[in-house]
Amino acid sequence: MKLSNWGNYPVAESDLREFRSEQELERKLRDLSFWIPRGMGRCYGDSALAPEVISTRKFSRMISFDSQTGLLKCESGVSLKEIIDAFLPRGWFLPVTPGTKYVSVGGALASDIHGKNHHKDGAFSDHVTKIKIRLPDGLVKECSADQNAELFHATAGGMGLTGLILEVSLILKKVSSAYIRQNLIIAKNLNEILEAFSQSEDATYSVAWIDCLAKGKNTGRSVLMLGEHATADDIEKNASDPLKLAGEPSLKVPVNAPGFALNKVSVSLFNKLYYGLHKMKSIESIVHYDPYFYPLDSILEWNRIYGKRGFLQYQFVIPVDQGEKGLRRVLDEIASHGAGSFLAVLKLFGNANKSLLGFPDRGYTLALDFPIKTGTFELLDRLDKIVIDHGGRFYLTKDARMSKEVFQEGYPQLEKFLEIREKLDPNRVMRSLQSERLGL
Repeated sequence: MKLSNWGNYPVAESDLREFRSEQELERKLRDLSFWIPRGMGRCYGDSALAPEVISTRKFSRMISFDSQTGLLKCESGVSLKEIIDAFLPRGWFLPVTPGTKYVSVGGALASDIHGKNHHKDGAFSDHVTKIKIRLPDGLVKECSADQNAELFHATAGGMGLTGLILEVSLILKKVSSAYIRQNLIIAKNLNEILEAFSQSEDATYSVAWIDCLAKGKNTGRSVLMLGEHATADDIEKNASDPLKLAGEPSLKVPVNAPGFALNKVSVSLFNKLYYGLHKMKSIESIVHYDPYFYPLDSILEWNRIYGKRGFLQYQFVIPVDQGEKGLRRVLDEIASHGAGSFLAVLKLFGNANKSLLGFPDRGYTLALDFPIKTGTFELLDRLDKIVIDHGGRFYLTKDARMSKEVFQEGYPQLEKFLEIREKLDPNRVMRSLQSERLGL
C-alpha cells in the first residue's frame, strides 16, 4: 500500500501490519528481516516509513490508573486524545502535549515530544516513570531513568530505532478545569518578541505566532500567547461544566488544494489579517483547552491545504545567545525568497534532558510549513547552513530531507546513541527511510 505521514511527503510502498496483543505481534514479525514501528502517522517526514511497518494503533488498552498520584499505565497505541477524553473529566490533563492530540503515546516517547511548557516542565520523557519495550532481538525489557537507564535515554527521542515500545507509565497533571487563562502580548518586531519571552518565563505555557514574511522594522512581529490552567474562580460563566471536553471536529478539507492556492500573496495577506485581528482582541481571556493547545485539530485532514505534492515541516532550535542573530538571518532569508509559512510557531525551550537524540535545548525553536514546489528544497538547504552556523539543530520528527552531514553537526551525543544501537541491533532490524538517509 501507499503510505505517507502527515506532510504527505515522501510516499512509500509499504506492507502495514497491525496487532492487538504481544502474541499477535510476534506472529506478524515472524517473516520480517527489518521493520519500523508506527503510531498515528503524525510525524511529518519519513521516520515511520519503511517497506515493512508495524502499526501500534490497535494495541491501545489503558491498563491501570492511580487516582492519588495520576500515574497512568497504558499500551503504546493509546492516543493523547483518548487520554484527555478519559481523564480530563476526572480532573487530569497531559503533563506535556504537542500541537495535536492525534499522537500515540509510543510515538510521543519515540519523538520525546515537547509542548508550550518545555521551559517549565521539560519534555514528554521527563514525566514517564517506566516503559516496556520489545528489543530488535525479541527480548522484552522494562526501563526507566533509573532502571536500564541507557536504553531509556536512547529510546526517548530514538525514533523507534531501539525497538517497539509496548507499554508506557506516565504521570498526568492535576487540573481543576478544562480552560486556560490566556494573556496576549503583541510584539512589533523580533527584539520585542524575544524580550517578551524572556520576561514571561514564569508563565506555564508560552507560544508565539510569528509573521515570517514581514520585513524591515516589522521583521519578526508576533503574537505571544501565555497560558495558565484556569481555576473554578476564573471560569464562573462556565462553572456548570468546568471540565467540559472538546466536541468532535465537524470541518474537513475534502480534497487536496490546488498548488497555486498557497503563495506569497495569500500567505502575506493571511499574516497581516492574523496580526491585525489579534491586536484588536482582549489581552486577557478564558479559552477552552482545545483551541489553545490544538487549533488545527478542529479541521480534519488540514494537511490537504498544501496540495497533492505535500509539504515540509521545518523545525530547528538555536541557542539563546545566538537567538536574535540566527532568527533574523532565517527570517530575512525566508522573506527574500517569498516562501513564508502561515503556520509559523516560535517557542522558548528550557534545558535539554538526557535523551541522546532529544531535540529541545536551551534556546529558541521555530517551526514552519513549506509547500513542496520549485525552490523549496534549495531554500531549506540555505536555512540549514544558517542554523548550523549558529549552533542549532533540527527536529527528527519533522524532518524529511535533511542531509546526514547536517544531522551529525547538530547532535553531540550521536556517537553514544550509535554505540547503544550497535549493541541492541547489530543487524539493523529496526530501520526506516529516515534512518537510512541519515546514517542511523
